[in-house]
Amino acid sequence: MEVVWSEVALNLAKDIEKAVIPLFGTKKAAEVIGENVSGDTTEYVDKVSEDIALSRLNALGVNVVSEEAGFIDNGSEYTVVIDPIDGSYNFISGIPIFAFSFAVFKKEKPAYGAIYEFIPGKFYEAIPGEGAFMNGKPIHVRNPERGKEALSFYTRGRCTGIIQKVKRVRVLGAIAVELTYLAKGAIDGVLDIRNYVRPTDIAAGVLIAREAGAIVTDERGKELKLKLSASEKTNIIAVNNQYLLEMILEEMENGP
Repeated sequence: MEVVWSEVALNLAKDIEKAVIPLFGTKKAAEVIGENVSGDTTEYVDKVSEDIALSRLNALGVNVVSEEAGFIDNGSEYTVVIDPIDGSYNFISGIPIFAFSFAVFKKEKPAYGAIYEFIPGKFYEAIPGEGAFMNGKPIHVRNPERGKEALSFYTRGRCTGIIQKVKRVRVLGAIAVELTYLAKGAIDGVLDIRNYVRPTDIAAGVLIAREAGAIVTDERGKELKLKLSASEKTNIIAVNNQYLLEMILEEMENGP
């Protein structure tokens, strides 16, 4: 039976939405109930959302990579990389910027990506070779006037000189969402150089951004390779044009 990934992703996102939105901004959501495979704490809302995702995906017989459970090998040629709630700190704090992230790989080749941004109800998709979409309509990166770029920028002191070369710097706390904003032309780059993000955080967002025309690299400017891992951490530079990429790379090499 052929799986319609768009239906699986949206239905799963809606199921999670029903379960977790009543927990939004509550103390219950933040209760620590264990640790994930990377040694980070698992909050109650993470566990609730992941249990729903795993029950649905295991029924399909696919492999799963998830932040809390790690890699689940069901012997399938398909692997689904999920983050049921990217931006869980925002969720717990009552900040309405968080999303469901869902990426499908056939063996190691991208097959489909989706992100559902809960509060505004935006459903983003990537279909390799066909483009990126928001609620079914094509989206593309923008081409801003030089010096007027807006970046989402996560750092621990590196590359801070870039702040002086762009118009705005934002940190929204949900990189999946930020990559969709890059894809639809709301911002111009997403830069996280803390060696912090994992494939579960960025897999779907990278697919969507690339299909919308973005350039996505590692901190050396090499094409970012997505690995089917829940624990491996990496850096990411995602931008809408080569000029911005080169400016960032130069600042990383020569700046503090």
